[in-house]
Amino acid sequence: MLRICSVFVLCALALPVSAAPEGRLHVVDGDTFDVGAVRVRLHAVDAPEAQQMCGGPGAPTWACGAWVSGEVRARYEGRWAVCTQTDTDRYGRIVARCLIAGQDMGAALVSDGLAFAYRQYGWDYDLEEKAAVVAGRGLHGSGVQSPAEYRKAARPRPQSPAVAGCAIKGNLSKRGAIYHLPGQAFYDGTRIDPSRGERWFCSEAEAIAAGWRRAQR
Repeated sequence: MLRICSVFVLCALALPVSAAPEGRLHVVDGDTFDVGAVRVRLHAVDAPEAQQMCGGPGAPTWACGAWVSGEVRARYEGRWAVCTQTDTDRYGRIVARCLIAGQDMGAALVSDGLAFAYRQYGWDYDLEEKAAVVAGRGLHGSGVQSPAEYRKAARPRPQSPAVAGCAIKGNLSKRGAIYHLPGQAFYDGTRIDPSRGERWFCSEAEAIAAGWRRAQR
């Protein structure tokens, strides 16, 4: 009997233990917090990056990332949070669901339009986001780009090496097919991605024949 009990104890000790951070909450940004001494990333929630700007065609540009961080800080800074770990992310942060006064933080933030449902990591808040979109609450009233799309757009595009002797950059943008000559204002910052149909040209005549027009500066 003693031997059987010992086996059970050893098996229990071998099981992974999920951390359950609990303590006063300090807001880092819209979806990341310090709970006590533990850095926590909310499960299945994605808030705008702190430096993210929103707006676009027909809407003024505004600092939506800073706004969300401020709203979340006003609600939750210093309050007592109880979290249940679901995972650990690639930065070593605990991913968790967190409750404040019995309320699911993730559900509240998504429902009020302060964050998006991060369906790549869980469908927990899918219905909350859909309701927020329909009601135009928070970020959904401003035509904001999702944080995931913002991060994707911010990544450097692959730079295709120039063909020997062909230094004219054929770039595709919202303004159409435009080519940039060496020495022009936006030449150095233009990246050529052949997967998007962009290309290098060996002469202006070649670029014009292909349907590209010269950049104004």
